[in-house]
Amino acid sequence: MRTRGGLCYPRVVSTMCTDEAAFVGKLRSDFKVVAKRNNDLDIDSTVSRKRRKKSPENSSASDHCFFDSLHDDLILVILSKLSSSAACPSDFINVLITCKRLNGLGLSSSVLSKASPKALAVRAKNWCESAHHFLKRCVDAGNVEACYTLGMIRFYCLHNRGSGASLLAKAAINSHAPALYSLAVIQFNGSGGTKNDKDLRAGVALCARAAFLGHIDALRELGHCLQDGYGVRQNIIEGRRFLIQANARELAAVLSSSAAPGMPTRSWLTWNLRQVSQPQLRHLAVSGCPLLSDFGCNVPVPEAHPANRFLTEWFAARGGFPGPGLRLCSHVGCGRPETRRHEFRRCSVCGTVNYCSRACQALDWKFRHKVECTPVERWVDDEGEEAVEDAGEVDGDVEMADNS
Repeated sequence: MRTRGGLCYPRVVSTMCTDEAAFVGKLRSDFKVVAKRNNDLDIDSTVSRKRRKKSPENSSASDHCFFDSLHDDLILVILSKLSSSAACPSDFINVLITCKRLNGLGLSSSVLSKASPKALAVRAKNWCESAHHFLKRCVDAGNVEACYTLGMIRFYCLHNRGSGASLLAKAAINSHAPALYSLAVIQFNGSGGTKNDKDLRAGVALCARAAFLGHIDALRELGHCLQDGYGVRQNIIEGRRFLIQANARELAAVLSSSAAPGMPTRSWLTWNLRQVSQPQLRHLAVSGCPLLSDFGCNVPVPEAHPANRFLTEWFAARGGFPGPGLRLCSHVGCGRPETRRHEFRRCSVCGTVNYCSRACQALDWKFRHKVECTPVERWVDDEGEEAVEDAGEVDGDVEMADNS
């Protein structure tokens, strides 16, 4: 009789036990495989969160960066070309903020020493300690334009006369014509000192050096000094020769510039100041000025140096007054302020405009003041003292009264 325990079926039970043991063993092995896979996935997911570094041997050609393989000397040459030809500061600054390597190489002395005036053209509204530090770093690198720009800013804007004059002198020693002319203006006016600090002979010598280097304003200033006998023995013929040379250089500079195609050259040869009405003069004040009117020519307005443009913007943001009782040069492209009361000379006809030099007076007379000057017989100065001057015109230029 068969029992319920199945003891009478020993062969079948043994087979079932064997199959069950095999099945359990298979489940255990499958479980281990699945657990191992899950463990591997967890490890891979954890490791994938970190950035793996690829060795150069294992990296492919598509992942290779050619910029890292360029030599530093080659990049320095490229950055030097960029700094010397930059049209504005952003053209050069944008490269410096690209990456750490370009920033380090771009601030090297070999690159900063070749920065162009336009690359150093800091706007007055953007002036800050960082801009000051950048210009100082260019000065330390031996950049002559940075010496001139920072010297003008320190001397006239920051009232640091000694440091500004030393920077201008450093640029002048390196034959920088605008710095030589600026030092001449300082000597003519005794800027930063008293009336007794004027040195007319030193001013003429500095003007002659700048004129030898081809500076147009220095040529014009030297010509007027010779014509008037101001700081040098009077020589009208030689002075007139310098004025003609200044006009010729001015016309040559305009013809060689990119602004020349914007204005027909035929209009230069037929332009006449006395045949133009008042509304047309206002239009010419924007597009051009008759700087060569003695020869019947009308040329575009010359672009002011970034340092002079900084001075103009700096004092315009402060109401146009550099200090109590002080005045700015009335020539638009100058921007120089007085450093003491009555330092600049004023027009002897109307007494309402002031100029730091004869060159600025000559330019402003032909550009603007000729149609605005109103002769008066008597005018009162700022101190309440009456002064009488001869209201006359010599060779198209108004005489100026020295009231310093």
